[in-house]
Amino acid sequence: MRSAFPILFFLATVSYQTYAQNDNHVTKQANPSHHSCKVPSRTGANNRMVSFVSAKDSLHKGMVFIKGGTFLMGSDEFEDSKPVHKVSVRDFWMDEHEVTNEQFAAFVSATGYVTVAERALKPEDFPDVPADRLVPGSAVFTAPKEKVSLNDPLQWWQYVNGASWKHPLGPERSIVNKANDPVVQVCYEDAVAYAKWAGKRLPTEAEWEYAARAGRKNGSYYWGDSLKVKSQWPANIFQGDFPTKNSLEDGYDFVAPVKSFPPNPYGLYDMEGNVWEWCSDLYRPDYYKESPTDNPKGPSDSYDPDEPGVEKHVQRGGSFLCSDQYCIRYKAGSRGKGETSSASNNLGFRCVRD
Repeated sequence: MRSAFPILFFLATVSYQTYAQNDNHVTKQANPSHHSCKVPSRTGANNRMVSFVSAKDSLHKGMVFIKGGTFLMGSDEFEDSKPVHKVSVRDFWMDEHEVTNEQFAAFVSATGYVTVAERALKPEDFPDVPADRLVPGSAVFTAPKEKVSLNDPLQWWQYVNGASWKHPLGPERSIVNKANDPVVQVCYEDAVAYAKWAGKRLPTEAEWEYAARAGRKNGSYYWGDSLKVKSQWPANIFQGDFPTKNSLEDGYDFVAPVKSFPPNPYGLYDMEGNVWEWCSDLYRPDYYKESPTDNPKGPSDSYDPDEPGVEKHVQRGGSFLCSDQYCIRYKAGSRGKGETSSASNNLGFRCVRD
């Protein structure tokens, strides 16, 4: 890490190393089932049929109608996804792909909204950080030049001054000619603001998983039991030696434009890989033990034993950084988590409407 980075990023080191190791608090070389491909919290230191309705009005343009039903939710592979349990959800509409740079730009143009990553950090939130270090920015994945221990995520995450949705990798890189890329560097607060403006909302994680499974029998992946489909990668994830060398077998180093990979049977794109997606549910690792069976909307409060007192929401689907060497949270039924005001260049969202 370069000394020019804000001190707040260093303050997150201990809490994040524990968080990334997730379920069993491992200290040995990383086991991919323990990791969530996440970034340090910005403030953490301190077979149902689907009706493919052709929407003629702007209300449901670019959305797919999902007929409600019952399914088995969760996974036995991850501690916070147990137990697998029966859940019913109601009818809803879902964006066919992640919200794009073009769509988010329209929202910003219409409202003047400033994302959290673009706002100066408040001295009262970081009393131990010098004022000249409290600059807008966000977390950016930067591949190390040499092989590193997978138990130290700060070797591939950097807090970059000026990183935002308009400059996902930093001020020298923009989204010009990337209108169809998923918008990233958006925190939960930003996603909710967009959804309200669009007359939509964020999906519950039950709705998200139901849509991702798309009526299929539960398998290892949302697309089936094999990692590849007909020798092709069905999603944008990390191939190669994580985090130093991406072999680009799927054709992408970072995010892929929406609709770059085949849709699922419900007509939804990128329900695995590419970018993590915010859900409306607060995060608790034990929620499934007492979750309602009818249209669950998450617990009433948030709790993460790795960072007590830090409010977190559920994230789903994994990202282009998911790797079988480090993070397998793109697998069916798995969960991610993120602090409300934290963003990164592998985190986006999509919306739903009742």
